[in-house]
Amino acid sequence: MHGPITEALQFIDLTTYSVVFLFLVGFIGGLVSGFIGSGGAFVLTPGMMSLGVPGTVAVASNMCHKFPKALVGAIKRYKYGQVDIKLGIIMGIFAELGVQVGIMIQRHILEKFGPAGSNLYVSFIFVLVLVIVGSYVMRDAIKMKNSTDATASSPALAKRLQQIELWPMITFKTANVRISVWFLVPVALATGMLAATIAVGGFIGVPGLMYIIGATSIVASASELVIAFVMGLGGTLIWAYYGTVDIRLVMIILAGSLFGVQLGAIGTTYVKEYMIKYVMATIMLIVAVSRFLAIPKYLNELQITALSDFSVSLMTQTSFYVMCFALLVGAGIILVNLFKARSLEKALPAPARG
Repeated sequence: MHGPITEALQFIDLTTYSVVFLFLVGFIGGLVSGFIGSGGAFVLTPGMMSLGVPGTVAVASNMCHKFPKALVGAIKRYKYGQVDIKLGIIMGIFAELGVQVGIMIQRHILEKFGPAGSNLYVSFIFVLVLVIVGSYVMRDAIKMKNSTDATASSPALAKRLQQIELWPMITFKTANVRISVWFLVPVALATGMLAATIAVGGFIGVPGLMYIIGATSIVASASELVIAFVMGLGGTLIWAYYGTVDIRLVMIILAGSLFGVQLGAIGTTYVKEYMIKYVMATIMLIVAVSRFLAIPKYLNELQITALSDFSVSLMTQTSFYVMCFALLVGAGIILVNLFKARSLEKALPAPARG
């Protein structure tokens, strides 16, 4: 039943170096996840692939580690009053349909073109989506930072969609949004499809909730954790059935990320709203460069190009170092802002803190 996929894939050998690297990737992925609401997979999947993990195994293992971590982050942020459970569950149910379609696409590519084709597909989609979404979010973060109105209102598109009375209409109290369910469906399906094909749904889901649905970045990033839990659980069961989940990678990354996700969630209570978007965009754009540099290797393996071994090796190594740089930058921005904000809070008189 599992033949075509499992025969084409190989699980990597774990060394002390790779275990430590995966733990650190997990910690930073968790830190980012708790802070911006994404499952953190846009650093975790490339991080695993940079160690030689096949794209499909990286995607499947990532999805498996995601749902328990997302649950921890969602519970933590629910205590801060940031999670709209109703929004998260409804979006999660529709996202699960997208997951089914995404897994079918990934399986078809793997069976037709093998691991190199799958790796090329994952990397290409990563670069495309990261550049488009990262650029848009960065532009919005800069605009919000420079705006005199610190509490930026809902984006124009979201306002227009909320005014369209198309049955059934749903009200989300925590998100302070009333909108037709038909505008939720495309965002949820896209989130699920990307989650299944490249293990990343959050950086589509979070901007979708902000710019199309009209939730604030705080509520959007928190509610996305509920969506990640729902579709992560369903997707894991399907990927496990096809034998593509490497439970060793799951446990190592999960161990690191459960530390990071709580610290990241705490960080959201201290920083300004534009900073969440700024962190998200910065990491996306750097990771996009890393994945772009990895593409020539897969093109050579598929005999589409004939670059020299030296050139491919140089670009592959550079890709890895850029990935490490992205992880450090993301963690640095979050931690610096967290500690800076906490220091400022401690410097305030007691009544002002209350």
